[in-house]
Amino acid sequence: MRLAVIPARGGSKRIPRKNIKPFCGKPMIAWSIEAALQSGCFDEIVVSTDDAEIAEVARQCGAQVPFTRPTELSDDHTGTTAVIAHAIDWFAMQGQTPKQVCCLYATAPFVGADDLRRGLVVLGETGSDYAFSVTSYAFPIQRAIRITPAGRVGMFNPEHFNTRSQDLEGAYHDAGQFYWGRADAWLQGRMIFSSAAAPVMLPRHRVQDIDTPEDWARAEWMFKALQAQTNSAPQA
Repeated sequence: MRLAVIPARGGSKRIPRKNIKPFCGKPMIAWSIEAALQSGCFDEIVVSTDDAEIAEVARQCGAQVPFTRPTELSDDHTGTTAVIAHAIDWFAMQGQTPKQVCCLYATAPFVGADDLRRGLVVLGETGSDYAFSVTSYAFPIQRAIRITPAGRVGMFNPEHFNTRSQDLEGAYHDAGQFYWGRADAWLQGRMIFSSAAAPVMLPRHRVQDIDTPEDWARAEWMFKALQAQTNSAPQA
């Protein structure tokens, strides 16, 4: 079986209740659930949560919440891998054996059904342990600067001060949206950021971490702009 697991604990501190806070007209988590449903990739779409209100909102949006996440997996220090492994083990105990499992973040309103489908294809075609969303840095990281304790500026890599931007290697970062993985990789806790993982490229304009109120506001501006562009596109 193919399983989507959406981790959504109730203890968010920087943006209280952010997993179900209204975002552009819907609870934040609804966007991830809808993308998963529209992708057609999954036999089961479940939300892993310790919170009764999040569980109810998730069910209303079309996801399943067949278990309550244990307290020991619901604190600030629990990693995503352990949460996904718990969900896999739960289904195995019910006599269902997940083969491919996608961790889909609850705060990923820019994720699309096509992205999830591409991720599944990449996972299969590359034979990787994982395939996850990435995007490029907008500026060469080799030209990054730091602020010193004295309040001055210094380069991280001063040897690249005179290197042309086009001559520097491109760099990429985790887009923080989804992580397809083989069930055995999740269960064994294999590293995601490794040579055993393959990238699923996303454009920068559809990537935004949402960890602070400022991030949230920026994400809503971006989302509304994308919706406006889509609505104004000529119909075929």
